[in-house]
Amino acid sequence: MAAVETVLAHFRAELDQLQAQSLVRHERALDTPQGIWVGVKGGGDRVLNLCANNYLGLANDPRLLAAAREALDRHGFGMASVRFICGTNAVHRQLEQRVSRYLRTEDAILFPSCFDANAGLFEALLGEEDAIVSDSLNHASIIDGIRLSKARRYRYANNDPASLDMALEQAAGARTILVVTDGVFSMDGIVANLPALCTVAEKHGALVMVDDSHAVGFVGEGGRGTPALHGVEGRVHLLTGTFGKALGGASGGYVSGAKELVAWLRQRARPYLFSNALMPAICAATLVALDIAESDEALRGNLAARTRQLRQGLVALGFRLSGVDHPIVPVMIGDAARAAALASALGECGVFVTAFSYPVVPRDQARIRLQVSAAHSSDDIAFALDAFAEAGRASGALPPARR
Repeated sequence: MAAVETVLAHFRAELDQLQAQSLVRHERALDTPQGIWVGVKGGGDRVLNLCANNYLGLANDPRLLAAAREALDRHGFGMASVRFICGTNAVHRQLEQRVSRYLRTEDAILFPSCFDANAGLFEALLGEEDAIVSDSLNHASIIDGIRLSKARRYRYANNDPASLDMALEQAAGARTILVVTDGVFSMDGIVANLPALCTVAEKHGALVMVDDSHAVGFVGEGGRGTPALHGVEGRVHLLTGTFGKALGGASGGYVSGAKELVAWLRQRARPYLFSNALMPAICAATLVALDIAESDEALRGNLAARTRQLRQGLVALGFRLSGVDHPIVPVMIGDAARAAALASALGECGVFVTAFSYPVVPRDQARIRLQVSAAHSSDDIAFALDAFAEAGRASGALPPARR
């Protein structure tokens, strides 16, 4: 027991240290469905939600709810099995085929999440003779997935074609070289320069993989993501993404690409082989979400307009932002305690946001990451800007108003 107490004492001390540095993350429970205005348990009035990945506003859309309810009655609650035993329903293959048609690839494979998709891809496809060249700001799931692979590993500076070129020179001689990038870097709202990155990769005979989780459904023609935005769909060989953001906000992820690569993942990707199949109701609702994403230009138009309104308004108030045009709008604060104070003050003003600090972002780069939805109205954004003006002054993030 003494050894156990020593371990617990260690983690109590570590948690106390995080608390002293304003780095402890607290979870706040909603008592309403996900939406633009939400109720926070014990918080009284509803607050404006500016921190969900609900880019198209589909998380509580009646069309998706109806499809999910019908699928519950038709297919039941869960599959209680992995796919290759008895966990494959016709709706799973229907969704895989729909994803590949939407993204204009040959095939797709479903995973419980995009984190699992990225965790399973590299180990299955690449071995000791191969090399992975990864952007320095790639998502944690990519970093963890690469660690599971025996392939040689190289990094290049964020979104920097010259740095990628040098890293690819180092990787020369590998049997297969895979360049990996986020389509949109989620903490910064920066869109990857795919045309330049693809050109450098092609120079070295490398394949290109893009995690498009923060783009699929609303970026590019038909919402097909960053390859469609940049006109490089035929030059990207593997796509990963999620259904947990713009496409309904539930769960599930995918890998989409050449049929040979997808077929091999069905045989060797461990998160696929050893995880229960996706709930059929999620698949059915996601099929509806894909139809909406592909056809509803009005949703994407309002998302772009509200993003411009928020970005321009925050800059006019004196805040420093990261990224350009994307509905991820990071308000850069720097100090973790000051970012936490701003988030708290915004909550008092009726706006639900979250402060991000180390280790989610680098030290001294704390921020409030805002995320715009197509369901936000112009009045919603105006309310948020008024709140930022008041909370910014109250927290010290902005100078006091002149008298």
